[in-house]
Amino acid sequence: MHIQIVAVGKLKEKYWTDGIAEYAKRLAPYAKLTITEVAEEKAPERMSEAEEQQVKQKEGERIAAALKPDSYVIAMAIGGHMWSSEELAGQLDRLGTYGKSHVTFLIGGSNGLSDDVLKRADAKLSFGRITYPHQLIRLVLVEQVYRAFKIMRGEPYHK
Repeated sequence: MHIQIVAVGKLKEKYWTDGIAEYAKRLAPYAKLTITEVAEEKAPERMSEAEEQQVKQKEGERIAAALKPDSYVIAMAIGGHMWSSEELAGQLDRLGTYGKSHVTFLIGGSNGLSDDVLKRADAKLSFGRITYPHQLIRLVLVEQVYRAFKIMRGEPYHK
């Protein structure tokens, strides 16, 4: 299976990149992982709702350009389904069983994902109702995908 993460923004801090690299290394025997970073739109600290929509739209266009047409797309969104680790494993297992070998997770920038990107998504996933920094979500997502593959294989780790 090929897992792609398309994320807005570039990770600069070594502790984020080190953590992601560790879980990517652990995931390698189970799946191919690609992380695609798209540019974050420059914007003032305080924006009107219209400006915020404009920023999300521009970032959304960059995200859309990175998507493969046959990929099953899961958007990280606060209003998404709150799957347990076992449910995520089940979803990935079902996708693989039914021929969806390319799964793309989307992580928006600090303003979230555009409406167009959310409409393109086949599913929406939430790690809870609180807001996380998008850098942290990237690390947590890679760890959870690794955990899901361990669960699918019946291997120890997920407790």
